[in-house]
Amino acid sequence: MTSPTPTRPRGGRRWRIGGLLGIGVLVNYFDRINLSVAAPQLQQEFGLDASDMGLLFSGFFWTYALLQIPTGVVLDRFGVTRIGRLGAFLWGVASTITALASGFGGILLARAILGVAEAPGFPVSSKATGYWFPRRERAMATAIFDAAAKFSNVIGVPLIALAVVHLGWRWGFGITAALSFAYFAAFYLIYRDPSADPKLTREERDYIVGGGAQPEGTSTESAVGMLGYLLRQKKVWGLTIGFAAYGYTFYLFLTWLPGYLVQTMHMSILKSAGYAAIPWLCATVADLIVGGWLIDHLIAKGHDETKVRKGVLLGGMACGLAVFGATTTTDPAVAIAWISLALSGLAAAAPVGWSLPSLIAPKGGTGTVGGIMNFANNLMGGVAPIVTGYIVGGSGSFGNAFAVAGVVLLVGMASFTFLLGKIEAVPEPVREGVLKPLAH
Repeated sequence: MTSPTPTRPRGGRRWRIGGLLGIGVLVNYFDRINLSVAAPQLQQEFGLDASDMGLLFSGFFWTYALLQIPTGVVLDRFGVTRIGRLGAFLWGVASTITALASGFGGILLARAILGVAEAPGFPVSSKATGYWFPRRERAMATAIFDAAAKFSNVIGVPLIALAVVHLGWRWGFGITAALSFAYFAAFYLIYRDPSADPKLTREERDYIVGGGAQPEGTSTESAVGMLGYLLRQKKVWGLTIGFAAYGYTFYLFLTWLPGYLVQTMHMSILKSAGYAAIPWLCATVADLIVGGWLIDHLIAKGHDETKVRKGVLLGGMACGLAVFGATTTTDPAVAIAWISLALSGLAAAAPVGWSLPSLIAPKGGTGTVGGIMNFANNLMGGVAPIVTGYIVGGSGSFGNAFAVAGVVLLVGMASFTFLLGKIEAVPEPVREGVLKPLAH
């Protein structure tokens, strides 16, 4: 139970910080997708084949996924301000190296650096949101930066494509590098933790802290000790397995949706790109309205926090099962409707998942919980495309691949239901030699 939330204050410093974090996620997703847009020109200029491009595409995910847990631990030790600044600066460095690259090796190195740079991205946003927002506003604040990831697929591809087509592939990376450095400057100048922000009024700070914001500071537990402690918690495993199931289906759509439309619905590449934007636009809206506004609205009305958050979490995952509907039609419009429903449900569930590290972690452990969760999520980013490709290649159909995704979602729903339990903070670890108070 949290203490009663103080009256909503004047001013909105916290929402300016939330908007800043959302812009950051949008920019770092532009950095991720620029290689896909530039791929045809890169292949032509450097004589790269499909296997070479596969290595370049995977270069980001190897370092990004493998560093999730270590960067979560580092984030908890050194804080949002320092790690957020370093990461944003390195986004620009990675895109600059790519723009200046003279061949395959330079581009691969740049993508690996980008994976390192962006590894703290979502954990930084999750931890900062925990500091800056009371529990009753945590869903909308989280939805802002999570929806930016979806919206990047709507506007990022055409924007970068215009640069690549009219100015050449190097300018595509040059523009994203400039955006990254601009965001680094903005983050450097604007972001501070609440206790260090001179523009945060005392009234708004009291509102944030009184509403159950995550306490600032580090844990007395060592980094390795905190990681080991969290890996023994059932709640952490419930969150990790459940979010990995979400990630499997999300990355299936992210990587295979255009191919599905071309192969199964017999669309041209250009037409498939237009159709593929529709589910992502629906997902952005669902992320903000259902995963954000609706949750905060219901909690503010006095509804039980655990029931509301888990209801949207499980309901969204259940909507993801609509992927089965796409296997029952050859009509592109109907298929897109089913896929839009599935992606919208998953998008509504996503900000709930990203709000949970700051809601269940003990003091000083939010980054580590987020790192554990996002490691499993991005591991599925490697597994889902491979499994889907194997199934489609063997059967010639997406039906069985979508069925596997449905089973994975059911496993995730069971994990959220039975392992996660009540949404409340895990007790802080008890250090050896420190006696617990006697019960009276």
